[in-house]
Amino acid sequence: MRGVEKDDFFILDELLNSKLANELVDIEELADCKPLFDELRNNSNQQIEQYRIQFIEDLQTLANEVELPITVDFPHFSILPGIAGEIQFSSRKTTLNKKTIKTIDPQRIVTASSKLKQQLYSPNYDASQFIGQLFSLYKQSLKTSKQSIGSEIPIQEFYLSYVLSLQSKSFFSDMDKGKFKGCDIDQFAINIWRYYESEMGDIDNTYALKLRPGRNNSLWLIDSQGEKRQITSIAFQERK
Repeated sequence: MRGVEKDDFFILDELLNSKLANELVDIEELADCKPLFDELRNNSNQQIEQYRIQFIEDLQTLANEVELPITVDFPHFSILPGIAGEIQFSSRKTTLNKKTIKTIDPQRIVTASSKLKQQLYSPNYDASQFIGQLFSLYKQSLKTSKQSIGSEIPIQEFYLSYVLSLQSKSFFSDMDKGKFKGCDIDQFAINIWRYYESEMGDIDNTYALKLRPGRNNSLWLIDSQGEKRQITSIAFQERK
């Protein structure tokens, strides 16, 4: 009744499609509720569909105003490789990568998406410096494990080495969390994708980055086609 009084079609939709609502109309004394429930359900469905159409239009318009390259396949949307979200009308929240935003307001979604894009797609990114650092770490790993160039290194082990390489010398003498420089997996994945996108080519025109897909002990990274895949190992292979 509160949902009807407030014309809250989201809560009505949730309640009318609940297990409890279905059980109530099966009770003989409450059987007359079924036509009313059906009418309310149809009305809420129509209102949600109208809201959805307007929501997508507003989301696209607001994104265009700030030059945010959004693609909407409701309830999912994506910005760039590595940035994606899902709108959940029933719970009135939006997920953006691993973060939950307690809103379905298009303006707030666009603002949060723009902020995340600026964070993950930093203008200070240097593809040459990034891939050079990965290649250096790769060679160090091979030396430690006494393997030859082209050998595969487990991606989780390599990712740990990469994050540790970002830390300052002072961090290792006093591992205070305030001194820690992190790089979450989304950032790492996007950095790899931006290297591919840069088309700068192989290291020294000789060694090509190879990511091996798989499921066991994997990380979600972005391949050379811009697709997210589970990756189990990394290597630099010499082109023949």
